[in-house]
Amino acid sequence: MKTKFSRRNALKSIAIGSGILSLGGVASSFAAINYIENNTLPKSQKNNINHSVCRWCFQDIPLDEFAQKCAAMGIQAIDLLKPSEWNTVEKHGLVCSMATDDFANIEHGFNDPKNHKNLQEKYRGLIDKASEHNIKNVIVFSGNRRGMDEQTGIKNCSKGLKPLLKYAQRKNVNLVMELLNSKVNHPDYMADHTEWGVSLAEEMGEENFKLLYDIYHMQVMEGDIIATIKKHHKHINHYHTAGVPGRHEIDESQELFYPAIMRAIEETGFDGFVAQEFIPTNPDELESLKRAFEICDV
Repeated sequence: MKTKFSRRNALKSIAIGSGILSLGGVASSFAAINYIENNTLPKSQKNNINHSVCRWCFQDIPLDEFAQKCAAMGIQAIDLLKPSEWNTVEKHGLVCSMATDDFANIEHGFNDPKNHKNLQEKYRGLIDKASEHNIKNVIVFSGNRRGMDEQTGIKNCSKGLKPLLKYAQRKNVNLVMELLNSKVNHPDYMADHTEWGVSLAEEMGEENFKLLYDIYHMQVMEGDIIATIKKHHKHINHYHTAGVPGRHEIDESQELFYPAIMRAIEETGFDGFVAQEFIPTNPDELESLKRAFEICDV
């Protein structure tokens, strides 16, 4: 088994810590449409799902090479890229499907008012850059609880995010909070259940605040994946995948049946991106990625 790193360590090493406005997720589809018009997709690709992949899981492959291989495979986007990386993927006809930057931090997020001023200033800069590149999604994090109760966390996040959401709305950008598990990978993280994220979205009532529903993380925390997607899909504009347990390949070695999950996502009318975020155990990492792409291409 090839030794790989955790996302926590990868985020630190690459300095990163998922509807648009009234049109729902339409703008995110434009990126995929532009890709299709300018690239030749594999003839077998069904094109019901817009495919992406998280960069950090494959960061030992040079980005230029990785983007080229992804494009040839039929993948349309790469997730969790910083501004300095956007041009590299764009020259291969891909888009950045979820933007981040050095300051984005899983543990220190919007639930702590002490972070608001600094985060608002830095996120405005990232929103500006994303808008210039027609990137529709910028990732945000709740931060860790540190003894904070759920309602206080919602109130604090809402207070910190609302001014940014108004700004991002004018730039045609979504702010997307990722749901992560606090049981295995991110101890004490606050946005660790779908209902909490939905409550935050409803508290703010802004159409350009959405959730990144990480299927792996939410299986670890709460299960009931398909029913949850069907219930709360209007608040979700981005998905991540990985096998459970272990966060590895999404093949028959793990407990989730991804073809059924992808069909459920498609049936909601979803037109955002599904990004692979598994840690390969296969020495041929790109072969694992190709297999995951085929599994999700329903």
